[in-house]
Amino acid sequence: MLKKATLVSLLPMFFHAAAPAAPSPVALATAEHARTAYHGKVIDSLARMVSFNTVAQEGVPCERNAQHMAFKRYLREEAGRLGFDVDDAGCVLVIGYGKGSERVGIVTHGDVQPVDPSKWQQSPFTLDRTSEPGLLVGRGTEDDKGPIATALYAMKAISDRKVPLTKRIELYVYMAEESDWGPLEAYLKTHTPPQVSITLDAEYPAVTAEKGWGLVTVALPKQPAPVATGAAVTSFTGGFFNSQIPEDAVAVIDGATPELEERIRARAAGQKGMRYGFVRTGPQLKVTAKGVSAHSSKPEDGVNAIAMLADALAVQPWTGTTAGTMVSFVNDLVGTGLYGEKFGQVAYRDDFMGPMTVAPVVLKANGDALELNLNLRRPRGKTGPELERQFHAAFDGWKAARAPQATLKAQIGEPWVRDDAPQVPVLLDVFSHYTGARDAKPVSIGGGTNSRLFPNAVSFGPGMPGAVYTGHSEHEFISEKQLSLNLQMYTAVLVELAR
Repeated sequence: MLKKATLVSLLPMFFHAAAPAAPSPVALATAEHARTAYHGKVIDSLARMVSFNTVAQEGVPCERNAQHMAFKRYLREEAGRLGFDVDDAGCVLVIGYGKGSERVGIVTHGDVQPVDPSKWQQSPFTLDRTSEPGLLVGRGTEDDKGPIATALYAMKAISDRKVPLTKRIELYVYMAEESDWGPLEAYLKTHTPPQVSITLDAEYPAVTAEKGWGLVTVALPKQPAPVATGAAVTSFTGGFFNSQIPEDAVAVIDGATPELEERIRARAAGQKGMRYGFVRTGPQLKVTAKGVSAHSSKPEDGVNAIAMLADALAVQPWTGTTAGTMVSFVNDLVGTGLYGEKFGQVAYRDDFMGPMTVAPVVLKANGDALELNLNLRRPRGKTGPELERQFHAAFDGWKAARAPQATLKAQIGEPWVRDDAPQVPVLLDVFSHYTGARDAKPVSIGGGTNSRLFPNAVSFGPGMPGAVYTGHSEHEFISEKQLSLNLQMYTAVLVELAR
């Protein structure tokens, strides 16, 4: 049995010493059947799933969200048609196959992040199969509806082949992963989860550690309108939501001379990956910055428009306005780096989990203040209180010199490590077989998944190591080739874990 303590105690040896073992013949044959019989069906099912706008609605519980209810209704019908049983617990839908007191779980989510339709060639809630040949473009294709469709047909292939199983397979679809983990935590207090699970919401080959999510909010009270004695930044905004590296930011400068505009243009021209627009209305200059959106857990995959626009404006000191002070704050304590290097002593790293990242994500007015949210992803190595003290220490020094009325609030989440999950050797072996990767080892990610809430759960795809993860971006896709590969690997893993 996979849960035996003897196997768990040997896991470090497996991770570093064992040569990859080929999946069993029945696993390989079932995976090949899945690929040849169901690749097209997976795409068709994904198209239906993408058509439901399952973004959370503020003030509407997930179990009463009309789009969530319609999405679950489709899943119930699809699961019934494929021969599976279904349990609908409101925010959690469980699709099951087989019997047995021991169970293998597949953890996914059906809700998606907000989207700006103007940035897409077709509707983000229509699966776009034509704009970019070979890619399936749409909100949820990678995060996380593609994995749901793939898991359904991996289970169907196992059913077709009548693979003898000793464990029941259960597919969990949670409807509020992107916004509120509370309903899932409540569900798991009354529901016994599977003994072993794979979460399809991150990267290959196996994710055994996740950084802690955090948010630092800096608020600057609005200042009176400045007396016209020179150039002043009167507006500075940007970003869309807290889990996305912002690709849009805008600043308005009153009293901007042509010479000042040229200096800003010249500094902006030296930035990589940025595009700028300049619109002059008399003495007022509007500067529009366009970067590249990405998941905020991987700021290196994006180009942060808020940070870059502040840097472009760093051609002179800015004082006298709230927006100008915020430009100074971003340049003084955040900068264009990714790791909090300028924010006092907050920067650090872990050898396995990597560096902490600090990214400005949303900048907007909130009542009588201008607020900037900084998204944090922190590894082990410091305590939450220690890190919070370091943020406040650096901020308080800046505040005393620049903005006495400014405030800082911090939410510091905990990093997570699971280095004893018994299914990891199977995941590594299957990944190595299908990709040809040598010496595959567990990895850490910056994001947070529902693996944290399930016993013996680790993530297995759908993103390939080293590839840009497109979930949360304004160009989310999964390639048909990757979808097919995922289908084979998920099928093989489920066979190996449930036999």
